[in-house]
Amino acid sequence: MNVRIHPTAIVEDGVEIGDGTSIWDNVHIRGPSRIGRDCIIGGKTYIAYGVEIGDRVKVNSFVYIPTGVTVETGVMIAAGTIFANDRFPRATTPDLSTLRGSGPDEHTEPTVVREGATLGAGCRLGPGIEIGAFALVGMGSVVTRSVFPHALVAGNPAKPVGLVCRCGERLYSGDPEAAKDGLLRCEICADTYRLKNGRLLAPAAARA
Repeated sequence: MNVRIHPTAIVEDGVEIGDGTSIWDNVHIRGPSRIGRDCIIGGKTYIAYGVEIGDRVKVNSFVYIPTGVTVETGVMIAAGTIFANDRFPRATTPDLSTLRGSGPDEHTEPTVVREGATLGAGCRLGPGIEIGAFALVGMGSVVTRSVFPHALVAGNPAKPVGLVCRCGERLYSGDPEAAKDGLLRCEICADTYRLKNGRLLAPAAARA
C-alpha cells in the first residue's frame, strides 16, 4: 500500500488509511477513524477517533478535528481550522466534584462537510452543522449555522455573501436571497447554473 507517514506522526491502532495518502510531521490520528485515498494531512494536525474523511481531501497544518466530524470527498480544510462538537462544554460535573470524561456524550453533536467544500484558513465551526457541497467559507469565519451548497459565507457569525461555482469562482456577490432567478455562467470553467430562490441548481439541470 502506497501510504506515506512521517516518522514523527502518531497513528494509533484502528486507523484506516487509503492508498496514496500522506501523513505529515507531528500529526496525531486516533483510532478507530478512517482517512480515504489520496489525501494530505498537514503537519501538527489532530484527528480524533470516530472521524471519517473521504478521498482526495486536503487538510492543511494545525487543524483540529474532534469526534463526530465527517468530511466527504474533495474537501479543502485550510490551516488553523478548528471544529467544535459540544454545545455545552464543561470540565466537571455541576457540583465540581468530578472531572468529566473526554468521550462523546448526550451533548456531542455531529458535523458534516459535504463534497467539494472549502474551509478557509483559521475558520471556527460550531457543533451540529452541515457545510453544503462546494460551499466556500472565508478565512477567519465563525460558522454557527449550516451552510447551503455553493454558498460563499464570511464573517463572525458567518453569513452568505455570494455564490460560487464548483471550480471556486464567484458567480454572484451579495445576499443570495436577494438575487433574481435566472442563469449564472462561470467565467472560468463555463459551467452554467440555474439560480432559483437563492440557491444554485447543478450545472446539468441548468443546461437541460
